[in-house]
Amino acid sequence: MVLDEPVVESIVAQVPEFAGPVELTVIKGGLSHRVVRVDAGGRRFVLRVLDPAVAEAGLGVPMAQEIANTVQAAETGAGPKVLRVLPDEHALVLEYVDGVTLSTADVPAHLEGIAAACRRLHSGRPFGNDFDIFDKLAEFLALCDRNGLGLPEGYADQLPLVARIREALAARPVPRVPCHNDLLAENFIADGGRVRIVDYQLSGQNDPCFELGDIAAEALLDVDGVARLADAYFGRDRSPELLARVRLYRTMSNVTWTLWFTVHSGLLGGRAAADFDYAAEAAAKWGRALSDLGDPGLGELLDTVRR
Repeated sequence: MVLDEPVVESIVAQVPEFAGPVELTVIKGGLSHRVVRVDAGGRRFVLRVLDPAVAEAGLGVPMAQEIANTVQAAETGAGPKVLRVLPDEHALVLEYVDGVTLSTADVPAHLEGIAAACRRLHSGRPFGNDFDIFDKLAEFLALCDRNGLGLPEGYADQLPLVARIREALAARPVPRVPCHNDLLAENFIADGGRVRIVDYQLSGQNDPCFELGDIAAEALLDVDGVARLADAYFGRDRSPELLARVRLYRTMSNVTWTLWFTVHSGLLGGRAAADFDYAAEAAAKWGRALSDLGDPGLGELLDTVRR
């Protein structure tokens, strides 16, 4: 991102909190929108500027919905405080959380804090939109077909098995709650003993087991790690059925987000993070998805969630 571009200058100029000398620093890690740390008047803020092309490409929820969900997440304490909304500029001024942005390697040591943050988010007012990973997969498949974007080798061959997973999960649905739906490690900030969740680009009402499965997929948790995460979230309520549900959603996270990176690379050219290899990430996720889909224990997981 070029910091002196007119859109950023225009936004900074109209925010009262940014009075006086202003220093702007790109916050790296975002793969779609522009996120900038703003130092002004002895205080520190985060300016998040949404890119309309992301929602238009089906890579995020509508911008107005993302803003509304970010505000609601802040109400629960799961997300940073929202200090100002600039709807005409599709921008948000957020509290700067002076903590540590987690990496994949950090997640196993923070499972309790991550689970607590998810419970706070999931206990909030319902979001005004729904999110379903299977519907998102169908959207991405249509986008790839419409725009001539090739699928990974063998992808189409696995779709009948994906349909079986969907059918099994639908047999005994659980109540939907406000979910983030894109919890890679970098969307967690550890602030002392508390974990905060940022970036609500794909947020919506969803099965909480997908939230946990997605965390597990992004953090490369093994089977034991998935069980520890489920234990941290559900406590005594964790059952074999819920654990199987989380593990199946871990698989679906990798299956579907493979195409998120394929579409982002093909339609947006990695414009928000030019130094990130979107195609390589798609290949890595697909490799992990294939490993799960070919696991001999998959049939037992399907049977378990139907009980």
